[in-house]
Amino acid sequence: MSLSIIDLGIFLVYMAGIVGFGISYYFKKRTSTDYVTGGGRLPAWALGMSIFATYVSSISFLALPGNAYQSNWNAFVFSLSIPFATLIAVNFFVPLYRKIQSPSAYAYLENRFGLWARIYASFCYLLTQMARMGAIMYLLALPMHALFGWSISTIIVFTGLGVMVYAMLGGIEAVVWTDAIQAIILITGAVGCLILILWKMPEGLEQVLAIAIRDEKLSLGSFSFDWKESTFWMVLLYGLFINLQNFGVDQSYIQRYVGARSEKDAKKSTWLGSLLYIPVSLLFFMIGTALYAYYQINPQLLPLELSGLDQSDKIFPYFIVSSLPKGLTGLMIASIFAAGMSTLSTSINSSATVILEDHFKKYITPNLPKKSEMNILYGASFTMGLISIGVALAFNGVQSALDAWWALASIFSGGILGLFLLGFLTKIRSNIPPLIGVLTGLLVIAWVSLSDMLSSYGFPKLAVHKNLAIVLGTTAIFLVGFFVGAFIKSLKKY
Repeated sequence: MSLSIIDLGIFLVYMAGIVGFGISYYFKKRTSTDYVTGGGRLPAWALGMSIFATYVSSISFLALPGNAYQSNWNAFVFSLSIPFATLIAVNFFVPLYRKIQSPSAYAYLENRFGLWARIYASFCYLLTQMARMGAIMYLLALPMHALFGWSISTIIVFTGLGVMVYAMLGGIEAVVWTDAIQAIILITGAVGCLILILWKMPEGLEQVLAIAIRDEKLSLGSFSFDWKESTFWMVLLYGLFINLQNFGVDQSYIQRYVGARSEKDAKKSTWLGSLLYIPVSLLFFMIGTALYAYYQINPQLLPLELSGLDQSDKIFPYFIVSSLPKGLTGLMIASIFAAGMSTLSTSINSSATVILEDHFKKYITPNLPKKSEMNILYGASFTMGLISIGVALAFNGVQSALDAWWALASIFSGGILGLFLLGFLTKIRSNIPPLIGVLTGLLVIAWVSLSDMLSSYGFPKLAVHKNLAIVLGTTAIFLVGFFVGAFIKSLKKY
């Protein structure tokens, strides 16, 4: 299978344009503040599209259709939690960060509980971004593997290096403006792809829905309160906590709040970016379901090695390179890279900001000269890019990239949200309650995530879904910290 001249031209023009645009910012005179926040000059609509593009990574573009193809629409419930998380974010978190005006989301934790809290949260964030970037790079490699037959490992290395250069040199302004363009490209490509699949079905949408209903592909999951399975309520609860963490304590989003021209613009951009994701994620699930129906009536078009449901993440890339007309194939490949590059560039930029603000300037080189800050940002971006390539190579061979990413997000996030809520909702000033809360939360997260392994050593097995690690860990941090604080306060009265 080979790429036509038209498709190759579309893809190469896109890649050259994006990389060239990012590199162009390298030659502009910028301070480190301009590099990480854009100097507060970014308009609300561009920031909103950037927030949306950060959400719609290649995890969404490829893993969501793959998930719908493999099972059903249970994972779409995650999107339904977004409005609740956004409402809380615009009323509480956005005003908080606009008031602090720090490039780092975790400066607030230092103000409340000391430097240890800032370092802990920032390390958890970096681990989470490593896992996220690894999943994205792996998914970016799938369509190129299906197209050219090159090894996934080779594609990951070369793609990762290319994206790393663009993200490292561009800074937040390049990231935001290219995100806005890429968001339009990926929506256009996805809509075009769904229309084509429906057109290829003999009876169109009606036939897709009939097959989907017959095989229970549209189910949102069981409505039972069974916390061991991926039920409707489990995914909704997981989504609420993850999205609260995204909008409330994720450096990627906080940089956009601070980069807005005003608090009003920051709120507008948050609503735009978050609510736009809901119909677009629905579009991706519909693509996965339509592909399932398409290959149900055309099983001869699917290679034997892709016939199993465990190959679901590779179905959409295969359809793109085997069934789309010339021109649209190039646009779709560009769309996938648009989704991936948006999130990768954001993660690299925000991670570099955390490394500079929360580590170098706090305890590695406290009296860092201003002229050295840009060098550290470039070096940190380069280092995070290399690490993410290694993580992407480790993803190679997983059954579902979406499930793997969700599990790692629960573990590595470390209950950061619980620590923020403890600082935001209580008046605790002592370091002891939050520290005991964090240690308890980490034990809970380890117990949930490693329950199967720990049970072999005599520990009681916790019969809950692993995605609940973040829910239980966050809750443990907040409740333990709150009650320990109340206990210490009562002792002081005597």
